[in-house]
Amino acid sequence: MLHFTFLGTSSGVPTLTRNVSGLAIRNSKNKDWILVDAGEGTQHRIQQAKLSLKNLIAVCITHVHGDHCYGLVGLLASAGMDARTAPITIIAPKEIQKWFEATTELTDLHLPYPLNFIDVNEATQIQPLTDELSIQAHPLSHRVPSFAFSIITQYTQKKLDTQALIQLGVPKDKAWGDLQQGKDIQFNDQTLKASDFIQTHIQRVHAIVGGDNDQPELLAQSCQDAQLLIHESTYTQAVLDKVGQGPMHSSAKMVAEFAQQQGLGNLILTHFSPRHQDSAGQQAIAEEVRAFYKGNFYLAHDFDQFSLDENGQLLKIDKT
Repeated sequence: MLHFTFLGTSSGVPTLTRNVSGLAIRNSKNKDWILVDAGEGTQHRIQQAKLSLKNLIAVCITHVHGDHCYGLVGLLASAGMDARTAPITIIAPKEIQKWFEATTELTDLHLPYPLNFIDVNEATQIQPLTDELSIQAHPLSHRVPSFAFSIITQYTQKKLDTQALIQLGVPKDKAWGDLQQGKDIQFNDQTLKASDFIQTHIQRVHAIVGGDNDQPELLAQSCQDAQLLIHESTYTQAVLDKVGQGPMHSSAKMVAEFAQQQGLGNLILTHFSPRHQDSAGQQAIAEEVRAFYKGNFYLAHDFDQFSLDENGQLLKIDKT
């Protein structure tokens, strides 16, 4: 299962109620978590969300625009001041590494832990982070190179075929325990192989988190087995038509139509223009989504939390 905490849902600039982009994603089997984007002020949001930098294992930056990365260096510095020694993986455009290296040199920053920088262009193949958690990058369309990230968690469950053992008359004692541990046993003058009585079930959860993008259809192939798409919806279609194609962002209509065409079961929209952040603006976004998408959707607010299970069920978590 994956757990999502939105740390910032505004586009371009922070507002009184929304910070710029940041999303924490936790593997619910343990305390490991990753961060997708780190706009200015993200580390304050992390503190407010009661997330620990000690458990942060990776940061993914979708693109170089400041509302998605200006908080990165301060966050990494704070992790170092907390006596961290474990490495952090950074999957980001090469320019992010150059910026970080220049900043460390010019500001006398020394981290007590290693950083593992991976050029996002080299992460288009699946990158294992742990035995259970992997990431894959997908190119998007924006004014600068921008990417989405598949977040994939996979668990292998092994269960004892108890019905088969009962039918054979194998007593529920040490024999069952040995088989569960993979040990063959002797029963009624025959060898019972553990492999014959262990049922393996693979549980896989796949969510896609998009960066800025004016062509949702670029994610068609990667969304084929995804259970959730998190995508920017900077404008309504009417506002986007007035603004023009220059900013290279998506409207609620564009994302909703794409999600409907792909048969996606769950959709979360974020990265809203300040003009759409009041109740009327959010209602306009929601109505546009409902007109073109029949699945389960949410408009994210800062500190909203969601869980996605292996059955593809997305639930919003009550913060009370």
